[in-house]
Amino acid sequence: MLSTAKNIREADAIVNVLVSSKISGTIACAQAAQERLPDITMRTVDTFSSSMGLGLVVLAAARAVAAGKSLDEVVAVAEDVTSRLHLLFVVDTLEYLHRGGRITGGKRMLGTALQIKPILHFKDGLIQPLSQTRTKRKAIAQMLDIAEQRLGGKKMAEAAIVDVDVPEEGDKVAKMIEDRFSVPLIHRSGVSPVVGTHVGPGAIGLAFYAET
Repeated sequence: MLSTAKNIREADAIVNVLVSSKISGTIACAQAAQERLPDITMRTVDTFSSSMGLGLVVLAAARAVAAGKSLDEVVAVAEDVTSRLHLLFVVDTLEYLHRGGRITGGKRMLGTALQIKPILHFKDGLIQPLSQTRTKRKAIAQMLDIAEQRLGGKKMAEAAIVDVDVPEEGDKVAKMIEDRFSVPLIHRSGVSPVVGTHVGPGAIGLAFYAET
């Protein structure tokens, strides 16, 4: 973080849009860099998210910069999108939740036998369980239902579908999102390593926020 800031000293200011401080020390690194480089104007936004949840905030901030917005306006855009942001995941295997200590070995074995597919979400900056159902198809359908509930009757402004080594499934879910919500912008990506260690192979995520 310090070396990056030094390399772009010629910039008018730096806006750090970063992964949740609850799962990473990146925010602390940014704060340390700011203390070491007091001559550089630097602002930091904690997205309390990760993966393309973070990505959607970055994209919104970048568009604000391209539109000629001031530093305060760019930060305000990033914070506004953060306040409306949701990130949901359908987990295909319980193994990684077990490894992370989130479920017991017994629950993993029983859940695997019953084809239980958890739905996780970011809440208060942490990956937490939200719901569960049997079969991945039903879990994906439920994830979309949850997204609709969270929109509260508003339109989806922008969305991203991420996957862990199942790109064809991810593409299908992206098409489902497009058909159901008529969202103008849908991005496709893999997941970040931090999130990948929690959700494991086969996971599919949906990041989105509503229009104002």
